[in-house]
Amino acid sequence: MRLIHVLAVACLATGIVPAAADTVANIQQAGVLRCGVSQGYPGLSNPDNQGRWTGIDVDYCRALAAAILGDGQKVKFIPLSAKVRFTALQSGEIDVLSRYTSWTFSRDAGLGINFVGVLYHDGQGFMVRRSLKIRSARQLSGASVCTATGTTTELNVADYFRRHRMKLRIVAFEKASEVIAAYDSGRCDAYTTARLLLTAQRTKLKRPGDHLVLPETISKEPVGPAVRQGDDRFFNVAKWVLNALLAAEEHKVTKFNAPVMVRSANPAVRRLLGGEGNLGAKLGLHAAWAFRALRAVGNYAEIWRRHLGPLGIPRGRNRLWREGGLLYSPPFR
Repeated sequence: MRLIHVLAVACLATGIVPAAADTVANIQQAGVLRCGVSQGYPGLSNPDNQGRWTGIDVDYCRALAAAILGDGQKVKFIPLSAKVRFTALQSGEIDVLSRYTSWTFSRDAGLGINFVGVLYHDGQGFMVRRSLKIRSARQLSGASVCTATGTTTELNVADYFRRHRMKLRIVAFEKASEVIAAYDSGRCDAYTTARLLLTAQRTKLKRPGDHLVLPETISKEPVGPAVRQGDDRFFNVAKWVLNALLAAEEHKVTKFNAPVMVRSANPAVRRLLGGEGNLGAKLGLHAAWAFRALRAVGNYAEIWRRHLGPLGIPRGRNRLWREGGLLYSPPFR
């Protein structure tokens, strides 16, 4: 008993909590997937006027719930700040973290979590008021810069300013809402975070048109969902649900034509949708697990158009590989 106690204390001290023996079984028993999301980023994870969560991060969790439970509505969304998101995952408060989180070495190797893949590629940038007449990040020496604590942005911006021998004053807050409010009220000269988030957050400003996102991208931010280490089955399910969204776009399988595409002449499409073979058995899921995920939210392109298209965000590097982008799925065979 003392050994077990010592091991438990050691895990808590390092921030690593062992995963449950079978997260998929636990989700099925509970009848709900617990998904950690942001406290409100339009297009990513944000509650609408009726309190319904929407966004690309949200739809990933709906797809995952549909694959496991057969119903994309069986998700409990838990809003988390950047500061507490990893603790919530490590402690078992949530099953999956789908909240704008960059895949880095330190997080992957030191927090007891696994990133299941890249949901979108991004990079850090800066937003300033047009009235400042600043057109480049290199003009920000001596500026006060707002950002969020517990994120990669603090180190990135510090590295950028140090590399270019510029003076920097960080103004940091725990909640994203606090950061954008501070910037909008003039407490800092610039706001730095990922470029996709800058575009989303600009919609919350009093006068969005008065603000400019500078052209520089100062980091690579491969963003994706994460799960606890120690449960390979759930890791595989979460990973292949993401791949299914990409593979469906590649094969032109949509939310609406999936019932017809089950009988496609393409065997790769039939395997993906459960019309041939039974790949679901390898995950311990129903043969139609991917079909259910796609019927719940559609393919990757449909999700992007629904949530990020209205914000005017182009696909860019988040296009499929055959269209010059970085995204593709390993084969379903």
